[in-house]
Amino acid sequence: MSLEQMNLRDPRYASHRLFGRLWRGYLTPHKGMMALAFLLMVIEGSTLGALSWMIKPLFDRVFTPEGASSLVWVGFAIMALFAVRATTSVLSKVILTRISQKSSTAMQADLLAHMLTLDQDFFQKNSPGQLIERVQGDTAAVQGVWSSVITGIGRDTIALVGLFVVALNIDLHWTLAAMVGAPLLILPAVIVQRYIRRKVNQSRAQSGLRATRLDEIFHGIQAIKLNRMEGYQLGRFRSIVGILVRNEVRTAGGRATIPALVDLITGLGFFTVLMLAGNEIISGERTVGEFMSFFTAMALTFQPLRRLGDMSGFWQVAAASLTRIFLLFDLQPAARPPASAKPAKTPPEIELRDVGFSYGDQPVLNGASFTARAGKMTALVGASGAGKSTVFHLLTGLAQPASGQILFDGVDIQHFSLSDLRTEFAVVSQESALFDETIRENVILGRDVPEARLREALDAAHVSEFIDGLPQGVDTHAGPRGSALSGGQRQRVGIARALISDAPVLLMDEATSALDAQSEKLVAEALNRLGHGRTTLVIAHRLSTVRDADKIVVMDAGRVVDEGTHDELLARDGIYAGLYRLQFKDQA
Repeated sequence: MSLEQMNLRDPRYASHRLFGRLWRGYLTPHKGMMALAFLLMVIEGSTLGALSWMIKPLFDRVFTPEGASSLVWVGFAIMALFAVRATTSVLSKVILTRISQKSSTAMQADLLAHMLTLDQDFFQKNSPGQLIERVQGDTAAVQGVWSSVITGIGRDTIALVGLFVVALNIDLHWTLAAMVGAPLLILPAVIVQRYIRRKVNQSRAQSGLRATRLDEIFHGIQAIKLNRMEGYQLGRFRSIVGILVRNEVRTAGGRATIPALVDLITGLGFFTVLMLAGNEIISGERTVGEFMSFFTAMALTFQPLRRLGDMSGFWQVAAASLTRIFLLFDLQPAARPPASAKPAKTPPEIELRDVGFSYGDQPVLNGASFTARAGKMTALVGASGAGKSTVFHLLTGLAQPASGQILFDGVDIQHFSLSDLRTEFAVVSQESALFDETIRENVILGRDVPEARLREALDAAHVSEFIDGLPQGVDTHAGPRGSALSGGQRQRVGIARALISDAPVLLMDEATSALDAQSEKLVAEALNRLGHGRTTLVIAHRLSTVRDADKIVVMDAGRVVDEGTHDELLARDGIYAGLYRLQFKDQA
């Protein structure tokens, strides 16, 4: 099942559980700095209550003939409050930004590390664009959630508490009148929050489709140009971003609705207080200073209330992305038994014993059995879909057999750790997977390789014959997917990589089939050097390349139907002989 088909309403992803996992996993390491930021926010929030409290004596005592001497001191006190507010605001924002950046990048690294442990089946069902969006887009969407929560609790909640204390101290009835409309917020807020979360989920899915479409366009740019598909691809992209725009606009509308409801309720409260307090002031029961202090406290609650209302919408946005992130964390690779053995460093004998495997409901291998002798070349031949490439996936642990066993020198590979198992293999495929790094990095793959050994591998793979003509030699960039090199050059770099690994088993998937005659000759020579003294398995489409193999295994519909040398198989006049005659006829 792909990630987009999984249940986002699972109880495990309720809001309180999401925040609990977020706190335990990524906020706990920063709890000291968060406490400091919280304290600064508390101080900042408290200044509003202090300011509104000072309004009453300002009007009732200072703004009188007897209060002129106190005017300067009150002015300095108010200015000091604003200075404290400004200082704590700057410091808290710097601290929260640091926490936000460090925790979100840690989440990105952890998410990528986890994804790298998942099985090949996972990457076949989920496109690169979707996965990039999980690592990059979803973590960015939750980047400020902890800052928002601390700001809301530490600054805005404290500010509201202080302001309501001032208001209650002045008049209980006025305060209750100001809050008369608050219960009307509850039901609309719940409805709007659910709407926001649903739209955010849709937007995140569309963002993944957008990233996938861009990935397909840029990696397939040559095919797009040659087939004049620019308009078609642009139309598909516009359709995706059109839906994304609609969802984002609706999400923004939902988020804006909650602060707007706060505005309406606040307006109702002001009207009610004005009607109640106005008559008391006119009759002389209460002073103007008392009303101004109360009015200031209520006015200052306006922005904290709106921010807290917006925070609930922000949390729904973050919760949708957190659900997608933790859902991915909860996926686990197929279970393997604990490692109880290590493969030998010598070329092993490899045996498949009645191996079965399916992709979903589609069987691929049906009791396949054969033995590849140690230090010898074994070729796998057969029509497309016979299961040859699946054998390679099972050998290297990219997939696990549904039934049967794969043995190295009589030991089931399930008893090896994946790391130990994969050190056994050097792989050269039809399309060498080169990275957008230098040729040096593409060969050594981050290993500490002495320069002499690197040079030896480059010479043996015939890479040295072309790197001297490149701008930076071995430090020239290979380009995206090796696009700066020709097909033959990419293959030779891949062979140099395999030589550096010095693995006891060589897997080759028709490594010369797409090359011209001159490149094929050079690559074939390098492969002969690479295969010397190793257990070699070759997937062969062109049968002329495996006539000298020590054993040829013929596969059909997921089964081994014949095996032997080239001459033996021709003499039996079976599937292999038919394939050989067909190819020979085509060549003629």
